[in-house]
Amino acid sequence: MPAHYFDPVPRVASDRRTVELALPGVAAVLYTDRGVFSAERIDPGTKLLLLEAPAPPPGGDLLDLGCGYGPIAVALALRAPAARVWAVDVNERALDLTRANAAAAGAANVTVAAPDVVPGQVRFAACYSNPPIRVGKPALHAMLQAWVPRSAIAYLVVNRNLGSDSLASWMADQNGWRVERLVSRMGYRVLAVTP
Repeated sequence: MPAHYFDPVPRVASDRRTVELALPGVAAVLYTDRGVFSAERIDPGTKLLLLEAPAPPPGGDLLDLGCGYGPIAVALALRAPAARVWAVDVNERALDLTRANAAAAGAANVTVAAPDVVPGQVRFAACYSNPPIRVGKPALHAMLQAWVPRSAIAYLVVNRNLGSDSLASWMADQNGWRVERLVSRMGYRVLAVTP
């Protein structure tokens, strides 16, 4: 059975490296590793989301759903230092990397957690996510149905060739959520989803 970045415990040997996160007003060197999403570089969809989605609210709880090694969480935390950023993932290696990256970037307002550790009463001012499309539709849909309603708004980036348009239709038609396409560039769609 092949290893996936959404496995709780990666089955591939560790091989840490670094990548640079360079955005307007945000610069950080982040640790990555095998067994996590986009270990070789900042994923282009993630970068597009961080460049094109609205700035995070200055305070409250923010969510990076499927945080990987933490580029979204670190960027949100540095842009909104008075907010609490929840970095959530099932991959233990990714969570460890996000902790290290937040600490190295001076982002003390990042709380790294497995999904079942986040208190159910927490509501998010905004969610920013490059969701794990390759986990499969049933798991992806269940994840979004669990987390999007807890957010005032969710900004998602999805590759057009991996079903961004069908996912947008599912969110609108099956869940009654308002879905707006903010950007379509480089084969990605940035969506604003209001539950």
